[in-house]
Amino acid sequence: MINLDNKLAIVTGGGRGIGRGISEQLLQAGARVLIAQRQPLDDELNSHPGVAFIQADLLQQEAPYEIAAAAGNLGGADILVNNAGFMFEMALEDMTEADWDRMMTVNMRAPVFLCKALLGQMRAKGGGSIINIGSIEGLGANPLHAAYCASKAGVHGFSRALAVDLGNDGIRCNAIAPGWINSDLSNDYINAQQNPDQARQDLYAMHPVGRTGEPTDIGAMVAFLASDAAGFVTGQTFTVDGGRTAKLPLPF
Repeated sequence: MINLDNKLAIVTGGGRGIGRGISEQLLQAGARVLIAQRQPLDDELNSHPGVAFIQADLLQQEAPYEIAAAAGNLGGADILVNNAGFMFEMALEDMTEADWDRMMTVNMRAPVFLCKALLGQMRAKGGGSIINIGSIEGLGANPLHAAYCASKAGVHGFSRALAVDLGNDGIRCNAIAPGWINSDLSNDYINAQQNPDQARQDLYAMHPVGRTGEPTDIGAMVAFLASDAAGFVTGQTFTVDGGRTAKLPLPF
């Protein structure tokens, strides 16, 4: 069983979607969780004795340092989960520099400089675990996702590089590439299709495990990577997608 007692974990975007599943699994393993996001927490998380909250907008340059200061007030970070991110669909010819910069600021710059802001705390504690949430779209691509794919491929590459640079400090760094994870947004996308039931069946057929993912599926991998059970694991990108990218497509 994963034991994260007395550990402080920071989870960006930890109050909803995949981030909520991550926070739940870390709390279940005994960690305290500092959630950093723009939206206030719901009543359940807000009242949880193991949860702290800081309102942070990752588009703002000072946000990583404000989050790090909040973690320092709680005793210092042992675990960082860079989960927050966003996606838009846009053809290259329609994309502006401002569109690109916004994607890279939230999905790449904020994780990089939050890692930087927390290095002193993790070094003072003798080590830590950084887990960056990438995507299977850092490995493959869907149409009109050039900026998103680039940002997530960058997350994977940064995670490998950080593992090399920080290994002597006892700081491990890994990435997770989630596949299709159920959320309000993904459910809305399915329900907007001409035949939602057929679309859902077709989606399930893409997954050898016969289902799509839940936020806690990602959370379970995060909890493992954060724990001493993964003490010899660093510099890796773990695909958690129910086998979707392992299955070769057929035209029938």
